[in-house]
Amino acid sequence: MIKFLFITNQPDVAAFACANGADRIFVDLEINGKQERQGHLDTVISRHQLADVAVVRPHVPTGRLLVRINPVHAGTPAEVDAVIAAGADILMLPMFRGPAEVEAFTRAVRGRARTMLLVETVDAMRSLADCIRVDGVDEVHIGLNDLHLELRLNFMFETLALGLVDEMAKVVHERGLPLGVGGVARVGEGMLPAELLMSEHVRLGSTGAILSRTFHRQARTVAEIREQMDFAAEVGHLRAAYAHYASIDRSELQAVHRDVCGRIEGIARVVAERKAARSAPAA
Repeated sequence: MIKFLFITNQPDVAAFACANGADRIFVDLEINGKQERQGHLDTVISRHQLADVAVVRPHVPTGRLLVRINPVHAGTPAEVDAVIAAGADILMLPMFRGPAEVEAFTRAVRGRARTMLLVETVDAMRSLADCIRVDGVDEVHIGLNDLHLELRLNFMFETLALGLVDEMAKVVHERGLPLGVGGVARVGEGMLPAELLMSEHVRLGSTGAILSRTFHRQARTVAEIREQMDFAAEVGHLRAAYAHYASIDRSELQAVHRDVCGRIEGIARVVAERKAARSAPAA
């Protein structure tokens, strides 16, 4: 079954999410270069701190605390040591471009925690086979947001319609590593309905997805989340959609994929037209 990752640095929210369907808690320390890449977009840039890892640790079951560090830099070994000392079970490496950075990352970890590569650059996509042959790589997650920005695409999920995610999934599966793909909204929400996106996870053999902002809508307390939704039920709806698509045969799944691709292409056209209209000179 699929594992759902929930981003928070609040200990009570982490405990609540784990008790209500989230499989992993995700503390996000990545900040280097993120403002430059995403500051102009309607995306959430986490402001988590190293101290948050230790604070959240007692509230998350063993094996389920994931921490995204910064891209490889001169301070990576010290950052990795500090994150592991604070209690991280899984370390995620973002924005790498080739096996040299992956090797520097796994060498710093030294088997003390699980490692996950976040594939979100064109160079990482192209060199993925070499990257995952580096000793010490445990898991792979494909990050669709930064990847689509670097590819200059109009919609985050265009990489699915273009077959790029299929190519990466094949490489990862041949290596026998667990694969996750992107994030997912609540059922019935998102430009591409979340329930349809679950069909792509099944088709691709993906067993991981990040729960999007629709699962908290900037809420910082358990009470605020409860006011907005039945969290456990919403996660359950996603699992039900995943189970449904896992139960149909491959030909039906391919038919759904064609429908998904058509929807993605339609959304991309609309986004492109809006961009063109905004950039057109005033009459």
